[in-house]
Amino acid sequence: MIRLHIIAEGPTEEKFVKTILTEHLGYFNISTDVHCITTKRTRTEQVRGGLPSYQNIKKDIILWLKEDKHPEARFTTMCDLYALPNDFPKFEDAQKISDPYQKIQYLENALFDDIHDSRFIAYIQLHEFEALILSDPIKLEERFPDYQSKVQELVSLCESFESPELINDGKLTAPSKRIIQAIPRYKGAKASVAPLMAQKIGLETIRKKCPHFNQWIERLENLSQLE
Repeated sequence: MIRLHIIAEGPTEEKFVKTILTEHLGYFNISTDVHCITTKRTRTEQVRGGLPSYQNIKKDIILWLKEDKHPEARFTTMCDLYALPNDFPKFEDAQKISDPYQKIQYLENALFDDIHDSRFIAYIQLHEFEALILSDPIKLEERFPDYQSKVQELVSLCESFESPELINDGKLTAPSKRIIQAIPRYKGAKASVAPLMAQKIGLETIRKKCPHFNQWIERLENLSQLE
């Protein structure tokens, strides 16, 4: 059995892995665990969640690689392109790439090269976790019934994009910002609501609408077959 260790940007991604991905990957003979990025570590405490600096996630990846050196162990990340720290490998060069899918591939390759371990799989979410929710935003009505007209506006917005992954990384136009503008209550409930919405939408729909995410899931599913 493959042991897959996932370093998640925050509690939203962590809960998504625990409630959805772990069960799904279990059918592929993959045991999954996850923890949030460590942003502060002292003798008495560890603070987790967020990505203020690339060094935060790099330290976590390197430490986990050292803790589990077994050949059946694999490691991956789940962090957002939105607000990616500018000390990320080849960050400045990536800004010159206009196509989002080419940009994300360039950054993932740079991350893989910097970690330099064949057991590591670099993954960055285009452009934010909420892109997964916007693969079927009508589901937000179930949690926020008082915002039906605003949810319908989100549905119309998403229909204007080929994929919700292409909803961009502007400070006011990133996926989470679009949802918060439509449903202000989402801001304080994100960590609990976002994974729940993803669960209601289902992996099949998300994968169909989000090709980059789907490629990552396919790669994870195939890990046990490569042995």
